[in-house]
Amino acid sequence: MGNINQQRKPPLDAGRANQIQISKEDPACCSNDNTMTPQMDSLLNEDNKEMFYKFVILHAETDITEAMRMKDLLQDTFHVKPGLIFAEMPAGQHIFKTLDNAINGSAWTIILLTENFLKETWCEFQTHATLINSINMYHKYNTVIPVRPKDNYLPRDKTPFPINLFNALEEKSPEFNRLVERTFQESIYQKHYATWKAEKESMEQREI
Repeated sequence: MGNINQQRKPPLDAGRANQIQISKEDPACCSNDNTMTPQMDSLLNEDNKEMFYKFVILHAETDITEAMRMKDLLQDTFHVKPGLIFAEMPAGQHIFKTLDNAINGSAWTIILLTENFLKETWCEFQTHATLINSINMYHKYNTVIPVRPKDNYLPRDKTPFPINLFNALEEKSPEFNRLVERTFQESIYQKHYATWKAEKESMEQREI
């Protein structure tokens, strides 16, 4: 199965003025072997620290358990870490700001396609925000990853048209393992991390 995400050409840079802003804390980076370094692990547990994740999973409210299973699968089996699900995002901010932080604080945005996905209006908003972000932000053009889990997945013929523009990763597919490894590449993550760090430092300089 091909991957349309790797075939799309990046959009023009005209939309960068509409970028969603991210928080102002110091980041932590990943090691080249896809593992959690002691520095990263400690930063995860410190107050007022922000982590740049490899992926965030957007999901229906009723799919928290399934989202956690998918996160554990990616981290434990494929060593794509650190990752988180939307339900794990820190509370205390407006939910739209939390969504912005989730998308911009990770290299890839995974949309968990289950039958519950169409039942919640919030999922539709998550999708629109993610797709618009991938169009407006030059370095985000190749980062939206729809995933159909092995159980209770949303069939292609019921999936909203914009999401069908991307070839989803399907857990039941015999190609799933190979496509996961090809999609979540460390070199790509490092490029996104460098961009994220540079933008944060630039914003911090403007505030001085």
